[in-house]
Amino acid sequence: MKTILITGANGQLGRALTVLFEKKNDVELYLTDVVSEGAIHALDITNEHDVHELVQRVTPYAIINCAALTNVDGCEKELDLAYRINAIGPRNLAIAAKETGAKLVHISTDYVFSGDGNEPYTEFDAPAPKSAYGKTKLEGERFVQQLAERYFIIRTAWLYGDGKNFVKTMLRLSETRDEVSVVCDQIGSPTSTRVLADIIDTLIWTENYGLYHGTCEGICSWADFTEEIFRLAGKSTKVNHITSKQYSEMNPAAADRPAYSVLDNYMLKQKLNYVCDDWKTAIAEYMNNIPE
Repeated sequence: MKTILITGANGQLGRALTVLFEKKNDVELYLTDVVSEGAIHALDITNEHDVHELVQRVTPYAIINCAALTNVDGCEKELDLAYRINAIGPRNLAIAAKETGAKLVHISTDYVFSGDGNEPYTEFDAPAPKSAYGKTKLEGERFVQQLAERYFIIRTAWLYGDGKNFVKTMLRLSETRDEVSVVCDQIGSPTSTRVLADIIDTLIWTENYGLYHGTCEGICSWADFTEEIFRLAGKSTKVNHITSKQYSEMNPAAADRPAYSVLDNYMLKQKLNYVCDDWKTAIAEYMNNIPE
């Protein structure tokens, strides 16, 4: 029996991983989040002592770090908190993982790139984040690379699953509006938590350590994504395509977001011959059984 410790277990990815691993007879889950809830134990990953004590006691086969401050605009306002959760938290987990010999899976983001290019970013492209969120997540990556020995860093993007997300927000808006305005000049790859959980499950049992990109295949804009959501849901709500500049004028506090943050899952294909689902296939699957 192998114990897998999940941080941020009450988030979208944490829930998807719980569903996946609970089906395995040879896996025992130890679920944690900043607040204890039901089967989830309390753990603040920014507290080095608590992280060390828990990991020493549980001695997990692997730690999957899903904990993060993902509010992009909020990170600009609370930079210290963002660094503590997105950088120092992974540092604490990396040290604890090394001390116990545990594997560490750390989830990162497309926001570590500037978004100024026009070709998919591979794992070999140099990060250049513009936002506080991207900068703090990049520092988390660096701590893991410096301090952990057996690690998988997986950058993902535009994630949706069981919890608060863009898909549910658009569907909620469609209930009361005849039209919505959505950015059309930010390009990426919407990714289902089910797809990302499958990537983690594929990597975690191997020794193919290192940095990976893990998103659905294919690209679209947020406006394109919204139109596909409405099509699948049978909604007649009109999608007005607006620019990022127009969005910023409507939301002055908005942080800089990458214009083009498509990730190429190069290492997954090269090391494991692993090809992810297309984003349209994944969103159709999600919409067929959308969580409340």
